[in-house]
Formats: sequence, C-alpha cells, structure tokens
Amino acid sequence: MKPTSHPFYEDLLALISGGLFVAMGIGLFNQHGLLTGGTAGMALVVANLTNISFGTLFFFINIPFYYLAWTQVGKRFTINTFVSVSLVSLLTEHMHNVISIDSVNPIFSAFVGGMMIGVGLLIMFRHSSSLGGLGILAFYLQQKFNIRAGTFQLVVDISIMAFAAFFFSAWLLALSVLGAVMMNIVLTVNHKPGRYQTISATPKQSIEQEALQGAHEALTK
Repeated sequence: MKPTSHPFYEDLLALISGGLFVAMGIGLFNQHGLLTGGTAGMALVVANLTNISFGTLFFFINIPFYYLAWTQVGKRFTINTFVSVSLVSLLTEHMHNVISIDSVNPIFSAFVGGMMIGVGLLIMFRHSSSLGGLGILAFYLQQKFNIRAGTFQLVVDISIMAFAAFFFSAWLLALSVLGAVMMNIVLTVNHKPGRYQTISATPKQSIEQEALQGAHEALTK
C-alpha cells in the first residue's frame, strides 16, 4: 500500500477548499447567531456578546495551542492547522464582501451549515490538518493522562452550551444542537479512524494520523 502523503500544492488546494466550506457553514450559523462546540463555539459565544468579530477571536484563541501541536503532534500538522485556522478566520471576516444573504430559514442554516462545516473538516483531516484549539488539547490529555478525548470535548461543549443558556434563547440552542448533530453525522459516516493509515507510514506520520483520530473522536463523541 502506498503512503497517503500529499504534495504541497494538493495540501494547499485542499486547505483552501476545506476553509471555504467551514467559513460558509459558519456564515450560515452567523445569520441567526447559532453556536457550536470547541474553540469555534467559544469564539461564536463571545462574538455574539461583544463587538469583536468571530474571525479575530477564532484566530487569537487558537494561538496558545500551536505550541502544543508542534511539540506533541508534528510540524506538518501544526503548519497545516495554522493555515486552516488563518484561512477560516480571514474568510469569515471578509465573507460579506463577496456574498450577501438577505434571508435564510434558521432550520436550513443549522442543517446545511452543520453539514458544510463537517465537509470542510473532512477535507482538513484528510490532509493532516484541523481547526486546532481544544481538539489538540483533547488529544494531548488523552495521550498524557489517559483522559478520553471525546469525554473531555463533551464536557467542554456542554459547558459552552450551559454558559450560552444564560444569554441565548432555548430555540437558538436547539438549532445549535441540530447544527452540531449534522456536522457529527457527516464526520461519523465519512471519516473512520485509521481509514487513511498506511503500512509504510513513518513514526512521525503515525503520530499525525493518531492525532487526526483523536481530533475525530473529540468532534464526534
């Protein structure tokens, strides 16, 4: 079996494509102030409560996690994740300059937005990338302290939603849950841990593949 590593131009095209899908999904979420989990969820909550944009918040919240990714996962994964996070931050910040949505049904926003974010994440996972943040921390805690990544991420996501419940309506939270479910369905059906692992993978590639499996578990449990 041949290695599944990609040349630079394939990674770049994939990260741009994945970033566009995620940014469009978040754009649909932003139409009605919907929330999600992880660092993106933290950024969305703060963005809805302040005048700071999601793109700016998302970029800066992720900065502390790059060192962890660099030292615990690998250079390629860290660089690709930095590119993905930067692209999503930039695209969401300037999306209004290229597309304008005057009206969209909130259920459609949750349903399709969640699916688009899921597809974007799938592309990133396939090219040794992620949206960084708590997914990296979850993987590190699992490796270092045997704390299951899915359990940690679930506790964080519940905490984010519990905090948001004080400021947002039950209807908005229900729509946010729908969006998260759709994203997780796309990930669960299409991304199986180990699917892209190769027999000839180097130790460093194996670590990165395990990181993606940890990120997958953190996002789907």
